[in-house]
Amino acid sequence: MTDQTTRAAADLPTRYTPAEVEGPLYQRWVAARYFEVDANSDKPAYCIVIPPPNVTGSLHLGHAFEHTLIDALVRRRRMQGYEALWLPGMDHAGIATQNVVERELAKEGVSRHDLGREAFVEKVWEWKAESGGKILGQMKRLGDGVAWERERFTMDEGLSKAVQTMFKRLYDDELIYRAERIINWCPRCRTALSDIEVEHQEDPGELVSIRYGDGDASIVVATTRAETMLGDTAVAVHPEDERYRHLIGTTVELPLTGRQIPIVADEHVDPEFGTGAVKVTPAHDPNDFAIGQRHNLPSVPIMDEAAIVTAHGPFQGMDRFEARPAVVAALRAEGRIVAEKRPYLHSVGHCSRCKTVVEPRLSLQWFVHVGPLAQAAGDAVRDGRVTIHPKELEPRWFAWVDNMHDWCISRQLWWGHRIPVWYGPNDEVVCVGPDEEPPSGDGWTQDEDVLDTWFSSALWPFSTLGWPERTPELAKFYPNSVLYTGYDILFFWVARMMMFGLYAMKDDAPSGRDIPFHTIGLHGMVRDQFGKKMSKSFGNAVDPLDWMDAYGSDALRFTLARGANPGTDAPIGEDWVAGSRNFCNKLWNATRFALINGATVETAVPPREQLSPADRWMLSRLHATVAEVDAFYEDYEFAKATEALYHLVWDEFCDWYLELAKAPLARGGAEAETTRAVLGHTLDVLLKLLHPVIPFVTEELWTTLTGGESIVIAPWPTADASCADADAEAQITAVQDLVTEIRRFRSDQGVPPSKKVAARITCDGSVPGLAEHADQVRALTRLTEPEDGFTAGATLERKGAVVELDLSGAIDVGAERARLEKDLAAARKEIEVADAKLANAAFLAKAPESVVAKIRGRKETAEADVARISGQLDALPAS
Repeated sequence: MTDQTTRAAADLPTRYTPAEVEGPLYQRWVAARYFEVDANSDKPAYCIVIPPPNVTGSLHLGHAFEHTLIDALVRRRRMQGYEALWLPGMDHAGIATQNVVERELAKEGVSRHDLGREAFVEKVWEWKAESGGKILGQMKRLGDGVAWERERFTMDEGLSKAVQTMFKRLYDDELIYRAERIINWCPRCRTALSDIEVEHQEDPGELVSIRYGDGDASIVVATTRAETMLGDTAVAVHPEDERYRHLIGTTVELPLTGRQIPIVADEHVDPEFGTGAVKVTPAHDPNDFAIGQRHNLPSVPIMDEAAIVTAHGPFQGMDRFEARPAVVAALRAEGRIVAEKRPYLHSVGHCSRCKTVVEPRLSLQWFVHVGPLAQAAGDAVRDGRVTIHPKELEPRWFAWVDNMHDWCISRQLWWGHRIPVWYGPNDEVVCVGPDEEPPSGDGWTQDEDVLDTWFSSALWPFSTLGWPERTPELAKFYPNSVLYTGYDILFFWVARMMMFGLYAMKDDAPSGRDIPFHTIGLHGMVRDQFGKKMSKSFGNAVDPLDWMDAYGSDALRFTLARGANPGTDAPIGEDWVAGSRNFCNKLWNATRFALINGATVETAVPPREQLSPADRWMLSRLHATVAEVDAFYEDYEFAKATEALYHLVWDEFCDWYLELAKAPLARGGAEAETTRAVLGHTLDVLLKLLHPVIPFVTEELWTTLTGGESIVIAPWPTADASCADADAEAQITAVQDLVTEIRRFRSDQGVPPSKKVAARITCDGSVPGLAEHADQVRALTRLTEPEDGFTAGATLERKGAVVELDLSGAIDVGAERARLEKDLAAARKEIEVADAKLANAAFLAKAPESVVAKIRGRKETAEADVARISGQLDALPAS
């Protein structure tokens, strides 16, 4: 044993306390600049940009899940010798941030309008400096190995320049336009919303059927939004619907208004749904707007920005939800209500920020013409330049990008990138680039709207690297290696990055490098241990910081990684985190044991011929797992990688090798030195393999074991095929089987674990080398050598060996026999009852198949019990 290992063993506390280790270690990593990169180095590049959390956000389990997986990818590549960049940053989160600051102002009795735009934006920046970015500190708690010196923010100067550059280019290429379209509108936030900012849920409402017109010329339509009938400009039917063919081209009076509206034929109408006739309100429904465009129908807005009715005297000034029952009552008074169904569950969109019901609204907005951009995004996956993982999600990608609608990019907010368009006194429209002076003089005003947050985040893979400037970072790290994010934003964020990356970089990157990333890796959502979505309303939401406080960050990370199968949701429960804490403790205690017994990395592992079968088995299993883990990482199979490591550490290294190593360590000499070298080598490799997922405990253990600077910059292990040893694996597997069988037999016979039992072990030579392990088998099963007068009371056989045991004195044979006979009688009674039911034809004819199957299953279990208990009785010595 060397002085170094003696010191190391003494330095390692007897108990692992995460709270004492994690904070100081992270500070040391950051101070040493391990996570920073050199854009001019000759190392191969590996880059992942963080899916930017909102500046208003705090760490939730979804963040912890995603960050754990990304951090594991980047840490492994860094150890493999890559210039590995994980670039951090935050999104300004237009609506969310503006709402937060407005709520703070409201506490003082002040609105943003009281302050004015400029002063309000200053307030937001103040809030961002004081309170924004809480999540960044929490990321450090989790152990995120990000390049903090390169942190970006979507509203910083460089990214703002990128946004203005992109808008200008798209505008000049006629891919941005301004038009009246139906958009999602939040009456509370008073802004347009993107699809991702709308959450749909099943809400109770009412379905009202209304008769328009009278007699043979009447037609019935159904709606859940009765107030919108005030803005109807047509009724539509399918052109081949015989019920209404005579009405096509005629007009009908719109109730309550006195207006005549046409009945039009449109193939959009489903004749099988409802009455086969639909009311057409072009100003308040996207499908109706499309019908209106096809038939040149007028659009009649009936609500203002706050969803207050603005038309038709009796209802003017009413909120939409007040107007709805009022309109129904007025229609009922006129005898126009044919049917009412309530409650009627239907999907209703809500603003994701304030939960207000979204109102489809005709509005003048800015749009991106996505057709050619979406085509390019689809082609990049079709031709293999970009890979979606798992591949099973490719059809969802194509279904979206091949049918994408033009993207509404304007928001009626004050916080965000203001649209760089100026309007002149004579209807002039000028789009201004970042290096251009805006027009000035009387009558010139800038557009009041800001851009959708997703516009700036769509530039994230290259704006964070310095685009539109051609920086060394852009040349080194674009395209990003991987975009790893949740499948839930595949369409909203990922698709937009693909469109903008391909467009922006077509002139700024070499051919084939215009894609924003080579691989799109998609993970699922974190759910509770029962598979239910986590939500405060469900009472199952968890603050990951609580679990990190209780069990350590590594325990949380390991649990999350073990549940991470590509593209599928990951359940997690507190018991599982506690189990991962136990795993970290097991690793800690195993390392302490190894160090106390002189494990070292200073001595090279001796040649194969000098190794014991146990040593050869451990090295064979170790290097086979290295190859497995590498393959799993390359395929983003985090769950399989962590499961393989868990099994290797707990089941093979701790439960078997450490036990098998005790005998040679106790004997000392060259044999012990060899075991110490194998122990040190095995721990060195294990800790490196585990480091990407559990960075803190592995750093503490590895630096203690090796005296090295940091495992963060240690070389990643490579599988050594020469360590494969089928013979040693067969031998140790036979030992494991024999030990397991003896332990099971002792348990079945009620022998206390601490009780020593005399036994004779005879090996028949069918498993080479098994006889050499007889002493280890005895030590692991608390069997002693037989003495003179030994009498075998029980015998068990396993491949390659026969074990004869003297159980006299080890158990109360009479009591054990009585217990087993009672259990045997109960099992036979269970079979008798089951047979009687299964022989009853009347019962079988009436009972559900599930009930019959359950009875058959109980019979099979009872039959297995009879066989097992009978064997135990036969094995008992004579009383």
